[in-house]
Amino acid sequence: MEQRISLITLGVADLARSRHFYEQGLSWRPSSASNEEVTFFQTGGMVLALYGKAALAQDAHLSHEGTGFGGIALAYNVRQREEVDSVLAKAQAAGATLLKPAEDTDWGGYAGYCADLDGYPWEVAWNPYWELRADGSVQRPQ
Repeated sequence: MEQRISLITLGVADLARSRHFYEQGLSWRPSSASNEEVTFFQTGGMVLALYGKAALAQDAHLSHEGTGFGGIALAYNVRQREEVDSVLAKAQAAGATLLKPAEDTDWGGYAGYCADLDGYPWEVAWNPYWELRADGSVQRPQ
């Protein structure tokens, strides 16, 4: 199995404010796939996403208050839909906790969540709209 981080999603309190910071403060250019709910930035072979903290916690079936959710989710993208279930099963076999079984998403992919041994949430996702290169890096739409 390839080792990679495909996407880092930061749960933010105010998406517009955070997007402005990355655009103006760091001169990052958002992807055309960005919208009023999520902003994507290409960061080398990975993508950084900004998403509302409460919405991100809800997506991973976690509480957005207290110590239950730290405001971040890591993502592991796979090449085929069927790989999502096998990666989640392999992670569980290694001690991960299933947070959300894989299911069809509202954005057209297939994804589920598990927590690693330290409780960090990982989304395992198949995204038919993003290129997953031979080296495991992802390319967001321009």
